[in-house]
Amino acid sequence: MSNHSSQGLRKDEHIVIVGASLAGLRAAEALRRRDFAGQITIVGDEKYAPYDRPPLSKHVLTGHLPIEHTPLAMLEDVRATWILGVAATALDVEQRQLSLSNGERLHFDQLLIATGTRARPWPEERGGKLDGVFLIRDRDDSQQLRERLARKPGRVLIAGGGFIGCEVASVCRELDLEVTLVERGPTPLYGALGSSMGSIVARLQQQHGVDLRTRTTVESFEGDAAGRLCRARLSDGSVVEIDVAIVALGALHNTEWLQGSGLAADERGLVCDTYSRVLDAQGQVVEGIFTAGDVARWPQHLCDGDLIAVEHWGNAVDQAENAAGNMLSAETDYRAYKHIPAFWSSQFGINIKAVGLPNRGDEVMVTQGSVERYRFVAAYGRQGRIIAAVSFDQGRWLEAYNTLIEEGATYPPQLAAADQPENMQSQPAGFPAMARHA
Repeated sequence: MSNHSSQGLRKDEHIVIVGASLAGLRAAEALRRRDFAGQITIVGDEKYAPYDRPPLSKHVLTGHLPIEHTPLAMLEDVRATWILGVAATALDVEQRQLSLSNGERLHFDQLLIATGTRARPWPEERGGKLDGVFLIRDRDDSQQLRERLARKPGRVLIAGGGFIGCEVASVCRELDLEVTLVERGPTPLYGALGSSMGSIVARLQQQHGVDLRTRTTVESFEGDAAGRLCRARLSDGSVVEIDVAIVALGALHNTEWLQGSGLAADERGLVCDTYSRVLDAQGQVVEGIFTAGDVARWPQHLCDGDLIAVEHWGNAVDQAENAAGNMLSAETDYRAYKHIPAFWSSQFGINIKAVGLPNRGDEVMVTQGSVERYRFVAAYGRQGRIIAAVSFDQGRWLEAYNTLIEEGATYPPQLAAADQPENMQSQPAGFPAMARHA
């Protein structure tokens, strides 16, 4: 077990951070803020300094924000050695060594793994390499898609109705482009908010001219003789003539490089304990190795310690802070990570925000405002307790709901809100069974 303290760290101590994005940067800043005087090396597989990802599916695509304006603000002088455009390829826990794609080997005293996720690709044999098929995850993806959308393609097809897919559909309509959104589930945001709230999103999309195809999947993309995308074949037998396709089918955790390391890592993420310390395949703490951000699976106190991965901006920041603090502390001073997830999305002029874990909810109830006007708050319940809340253009109320979630308040909630609906009725949240246990 690590027994460091911020006073006891030697100046020749070397901390390596794998992942040069939000979590990695904020962790490095937190280390310096806590007076860590040793060496910090930050390794990133992209050639860019850390940048903000949320605008990539929104303001960058509309042209409102140039891609050059997306770098993250440096809040501290991290005084780090940056190794960018180079991927980590292997980890030797015993030797405390990291192998890199450029052949270099880095020795570390402590390691933070913040390798995040990548977009799930479309299979090549089903048209994934055609000119006109795009992913959207990194700066280059967003810039290339922005340039293509600016050429005013005839019709855009989006495969996947999660947050990224819905946001890009909104952008396309803002750009006055025809757009078809194909979603496997019964509604958009089925996996994130459930079909009850998702049906409201579906109505919003249709009112803004989106050709929404639910309970449907894309079978394949097809191109012309020059390899340019020209159509999509759907599972219902229909064919859609398209010029651009955007694949938004979720993310893959970047853990393949950890195979053979002995760590508890697989396609679901990298397992850590409540102090952000990585576990090995036998469930034992690995000394001096921590994790944070999208790649981390951690025991969530809101759901009986079940392991979850939270791929949201706020979690990356908070978990990086937690990991950095514990890296510099004696074990007796470790702080448990008690984060309550929060996320937001802008679609069709509506600001959707949520706190807690909606996809762990069994029931949902509109508690304030008007669904018809897309200005409301809904609370999610699980086993008689409030587990989450979502707001449409009513984000100012979420802090109060966050407190209810922290306190384990009963569901249905006992509110005295002036804008409470007359007949508050709980209904099934409508999640896929697998999402509630992800």
